[in-house]
Order: sequence, then structure tokens, then C-alpha cells
Amino acid sequence: MSDFLLYEYDDGVVTLTMNRPEKRNALSETEEMLEFVEMCRRLEADARVSAVVLTGAGSAFSSGGNVKHMRDKKSFSAGSPLDVCDSYRSGIQQIPLALWHLSIPTIAAINGHAIGAGLDLACMCDIRIASDRANMAASFIKLGIVPADGGAWLLSRTIGGPKALEMMLTGDMIDAQRALELGLVNRVVPHDTLLEEAHAMARRIAAHPPRSLRLTKRLLRESERATLASSLELAAAYQALAHHTKDHDEAVNAFIEKRAPVFKGE
Repeated sequence: MSDFLLYEYDDGVVTLTMNRPEKRNALSETEEMLEFVEMCRRLEADARVSAVVLTGAGSAFSSGGNVKHMRDKKSFSAGSPLDVCDSYRSGIQQIPLALWHLSIPTIAAINGHAIGAGLDLACMCDIRIASDRANMAASFIKLGIVPADGGAWLLSRTIGGPKALEMMLTGDMIDAQRALELGLVNRVVPHDTLLEEAHAMARRIAAHPPRSLRLTKRLLRESERATLASSLELAAAYQALAHHTKDHDEAVNAFIEKRAPVFKGE
């Protein structure tokens, strides 16, 4: 395990900081990619965690893949076509699978450039808040490659097929305001207040019953590919589980008694 991800816990909110500022937080080493996967397992198993904020150290959120590794045919660019395919499957493609299926709400605090796989990483999160200094690009085409880490699937579901195709076929860089217009980010905030804003949202999320938060995110994820009838059936099952939690009783009693609830994740 590398030390690529810095972990900080504070009252139900975990902040993960990609810590390779000298490499602009490029996703280049298999160990760093698998650290995301192991971290998601750790977070999923920790009932104390109700929200996660992901950001980058230094001037970039993540600059994506390591272009020098591509030039030198190193890391997941090494070997035969079958070797490269296997490297993607066992390396960077594990990140979208782990983050997408994480039942804890995730917020990307985009502090700077989110390029290529870095943009895809932001799209793997549920909510995106961008610094007014941030810039984004789905720039794989400029390197003669395709978005092989889930970007085609993620970006089209985030902003719609035609807009995603324009970004992927031109590779053009867009600023934070344009990202907001496209619906790529939820909001744009002054750079110096980015983490403050992201943590404020995370705390508003984490103030709610932890089990209901996870059930709500799972329901939304499953509903994206379900029929209405199937979604309603799953919602009924999840609702039955929620009705039998102690936190539901606490929420109802607090509402009636006009007081702040105290949730215990039970």
C-alpha cells in the first residue's frame, strides 16, 4: 500500500487527499490505483462514515494518466495489447467499480485541473464542487487514446451523450463556469473556500441517519438501471428496513418534540 491517499476523519466526514502534488496527482502507479479500492472497502465497513470528500494536494485535482509512462511504455502502457488490456482491468478500472458502488455519499472538491482520468475520477463521485480556478478536459483523444477508465460511461450519464461526445471528440479544456453550465459540477465557489464549502455540504449530509443515507444512495444507483416497477419494489424493501431502525424512531420523535435529533447509526 502506498501513501497516495491521505485520510482524515472528523465527525462522520472523511476527507481523502490525493498526495502527489509534484506529479499533479497523476494516476500512474498500480499501487496508488489499488489504494482507492482498498480505501473504499475500508470506508464501506466503517459505520461511522456518512460522507466522503475527495480532493487533490497542490494545484491540481488530478492530471490523469502519466504521459511519460505512455511514451516509455511503462506501467499500464507496457507489454502486448493483451497485457495492456489486463493492466487496465486489474488497475485503473477497479477505481470506478469501487467508487461507483460505494454506498457512502461522495463529494469531489475539484481544486484545480481535472484532466482525462482526473475528470473521470471526479465523475465517479456523486457531487462535484469546483474551485473557480478549476479547469477540466476529457482529453484522451489528444493523446490518441480512448477513455478506458469508465469516462465514456460516466461523462455521458453526467451531462448527456451529445455534450459528452463534444468534450471527448474535441478534447477541449473548459473552465469551471462552463462546467457549471453543462451540469458537470453542482456549483463553483471561490478557490480559497473550496474545502470549506465541500465540508459544509458533507456535514449537512452526515447530519442525517447513516443507514438511511446509504440506503438512499443504493436506491438511486439501482433505480438508474431499473424499471419504475422494479425501483418501487426495491424502495418498498429499503423503506421497510429504514422503518425498523432506531434512528428512524429518533428522527420522528425529535421532529414531534421540536428538538435536534441524535443519531447513532442504529
